[in-house]
Amino acid sequence: MTDSPTAPTLTSLARGGGCGCKLDPGVLDEILARTPLAGGFPDLIVDAAGRDDAAVYRLGPDQAIVATTDFFAPVVDDPDAFGRIAATNALSDVYAMGGKPIFCLALLGVPVGEVPAETIRAILEGGRAVAEAAGAPIAGGHSIDAAEPFYGLVALGLVHPDRILANAGARPGDALILGKPLGIGVFSAALKRGLLSDDDYARMIASTTLMNTPGADLAELDGVHAATDVTGFGLLGHLSEVCQASGVRAVVERAAVPVFDGARRLAGEGVRTGASGRNWTAVSPLVETPSDWNDLDRDLLCDPQTSGGLLVSCAPEAVDAVLEVFARHGHESAAVVGKIAQGAPTIAVT
Repeated sequence: MTDSPTAPTLTSLARGGGCGCKLDPGVLDEILARTPLAGGFPDLIVDAAGRDDAAVYRLGPDQAIVATTDFFAPVVDDPDAFGRIAATNALSDVYAMGGKPIFCLALLGVPVGEVPAETIRAILEGGRAVAEAAGAPIAGGHSIDAAEPFYGLVALGLVHPDRILANAGARPGDALILGKPLGIGVFSAALKRGLLSDDDYARMIASTTLMNTPGADLAELDGVHAATDVTGFGLLGHLSEVCQASGVRAVVERAAVPVFDGARRLAGEGVRTGASGRNWTAVSPLVETPSDWNDLDRDLLCDPQTSGGLLVSCAPEAVDAVLEVFARHGHESAAVVGKIAQGAPTIAVT
């Protein structure tokens, strides 16, 4: 909490929160369509062309550096929790590439004079604690006086060039495994409306601060072909990026997708984020829906996840090993949610 009874809450200072702050995917596509990509650099193994989670640059035959940045407006009012969530989310992109974080830089914006110094220190301390737990200390950073508060990290990691988990490697016949339940966006919307129970708030914090450390171990498994993390564009949005980068079709089984019970109930009562609608508008041309498709399906499968789970494409014979890695890292809800098939880059929901 803030250190002054008159200080505004963090979420009240921001129009959006968490990964729901991302630009509308349709707007982003329009912007990037005319933005030239980096070219002529053979050691730049992964760039923005495939909409992957991070850039990767080859340092030598056995080592490459993973570089990413992520920041957003407060998704909760507790400053320490906000810092921990934002740092966990930023580090996730390194893990999603199969890398191990090595150090970070902090990015901070606050409306000076509105947010007390103790609150700012608590945000930074939350982020520092997470980064150091990942073995990636925060070595510096940058701060500005901003109209709305935001916090995040530049995260750097290392990966073997032959073990990168790019989103372009999915193969027909692969199984799709999701590491965390959906529903964080619904929880966030309910929190702002005063509708989130204490138990569901605790589940939200536990999920968003659970690091995606399985990614580094999954990169060592021969049967793991591709990975991404599910964040602001929702499950269908990020899966569509995998399909387009890999040139494959995906099948998602609605009943198999893990969703927080409280989020499903709240979504059924009409609690949703504006981002879920934007996500659906962007991805719907690629999605085939069943006859009983409804608004609840749409809102949950397009729900913007803050610090969401890894989405892994792996050979069927690797499924047990992948699930074992997830369980060993505390991701007990990981589940097979579909498969990869041959065909145009589309998604069939069953």
